[in-house]
Amino acid sequence: MTELPGWARELLRCPACHATLADADGSLACTGCARVYPVRDGVPVLLVDEAEPGPTGEV
Repeated sequence: MTELPGWARELLRCPACHATLADADGSLACTGCARVYPVRDGVPVLLVDEAEPGPTGEV
């Protein structure tokens, strides 16, 4: 889990496609484009250049 409060999770969106983000093994996965954003020291790194490709291979 990323340990983000619910209110913060509601505010965060994917910077690439603006879809919502979901927990993904200590990271945040976009529900739209499938990019996976890292969470470092409890801080989401929502930079498109830092994102990993999702299961579909998009980035």
